[in-house]
Amino acid sequence: MEIQLLVVEDDVHIREMVGKFLRREGYAVDTCSDGALALERLCNKKYHLVLLDILLPGMNGQELLKELRKTQDTPVLIMSALGDEDNQLAAFANEVDDYVVKPFSLPILVKRVETLLRRSGILKKEIRFGKLALYPESYGVTYAGEAIALTPKEFEILMLFVMNKERIVPRETLLTRIWGYDFDGNEGIVHASIKKLRDKLPEHLIKTVKGVGYRLEESAGEA
Repeated sequence: MEIQLLVVEDDVHIREMVGKFLRREGYAVDTCSDGALALERLCNKKYHLVLLDILLPGMNGQELLKELRKTQDTPVLIMSALGDEDNQLAAFANEVDDYVVKPFSLPILVKRVETLLRRSGILKKEIRFGKLALYPESYGVTYAGEAIALTPKEFEILMLFVMNKERIVPRETLLTRIWGYDFDGNEGIVHASIKKLRDKLPEHLIKTVKGVGYRLEESAGEA
């Protein structure tokens, strides 16, 4: 699912900078500079989050937020140069979800966006390694946005590799961490499970380190 964001900001430099940074993080971003136009877009398209300035031409951000809350509970993050208590209290009275004061850090803004999306259930907790994304809560895996179906055991193996990225994971560690200390089998099950996992991944990411174990690498090539 593509996460849709709307940035409403009349300062062209800030609007383009925020939009570009959020797109680089993988979000689909629409932008506009006018409160009335933003309200029209919000009535015609489903957005997962709105980043909203207060000082807008025509309908200002506080008025837009008030109108939006009559029909929608879309998360809203206000980003404004107005850092005084009155404006912030008014925004929270109008049910804003977060408020950042300009100038702000773009990486911190992204983290605030992620927090709001997680709180609303849109963004699930994920662990990334290159194009791989793992979702521990659901045992889900995607590669470059495409879902990969793994068994719970295969997911646990991949998670162990990701948590030890670019470090060698010995076969003995795989046996004890995945199958348990009291496992009666032998290392053959490790080799068989790694082969099945490799077959499901689009690229050869798991490299064999002969006589030792395995290592996860981005675009590792042939082992």
